[in-house]
Amino acid sequence: MNYGTLSQHNERYSLTFKCEFPFSSGKVFAILIDPTFFTQWYPFATTEMDVEVGGKLKFDDGEGSVYEGEVLELEAPDTFVFKEVDDLLDMRITEKEDGCLFTFKHSFDDASMAMYMAAGWHRCLEVFQQLVYGETVEWKDNAEALRQYYKSSFEEGE
Repeated sequence: MNYGTLSQHNERYSLTFKCEFPFSSGKVFAILIDPTFFTQWYPFATTEMDVEVGGKLKFDDGEGSVYEGEVLELEAPDTFVFKEVDDLLDMRITEKEDGCLFTFKHSFDDASMAMYMAAGWHRCLEVFQQLVYGETVEWKDNAEALRQYYKSSFEEGE
């Protein structure tokens, strides 16, 4: 799993992660949008997932808040974009000669949360990667180390 990068565009921030797979974009896309797999790697419990443009996604944070998202773009086998509250989750798959490149981008407003979000997404995307490879899901105990890495990395980038 590659480390994510942080960028700023106007008043918003974006975390971007990239991962190469030796599989077709169709295989990766099918796992990406399948509710059975999605609920295993996405950070909030997914209570509803209507995978079509305009479809609703409902998430429970486990602390009493339920969030609703909406699918904005969906084009097999390469594009899945949805809005969750004010955040934008943009996932794209680019076919390559030896597989594909998966790009995950999360755009948000609060820069003070960047290191926490980056560490969280890093862990989630490690699990997504395990699912794509057909491995048993194992959540690594690396959250604190990742927060420290991203805190340091993002401070250097300022």
